[in-house]
Amino acid sequence: MLVIVLENAPARLRGRLAVWLLEVQAGVYIADFSQKVREMLWLQIVDGIEDGTAIMAWGKNNEAGYDFVTIGMNRRVPVDFAGIQLISFIPQKPDQLHAEKLITEER
Repeated sequence: MLVIVLENAPARLRGRLAVWLLEVQAGVYIADFSQKVREMLWLQIVDGIEDGTAIMAWGKNNEAGYDFVTIGMNRRVPVDFAGIQLISFIPQKPDQLHAEKLITEER
């Protein structure tokens, strides 16, 4: 199983992926392809993502049962921990925390 999630991606990249994969929700694509096709799709994403972000995950015969790659600026950063891919969060800047607190208080 192959899953691709795009955020803030150009329409032309989303359209290109929709030719190969089923878009089950805006920016979320699924399919089942070989490694060669998966690598070709990832190259298309790298070439076309611009300022957006993307993650591609697929089933793999390892301890976790999957593997993934990411591209773009995101608070979530993949980290290898004893051979297992985990996600680390980059702390928010103080001005972002203050802005989020104000928005939450207004609600």
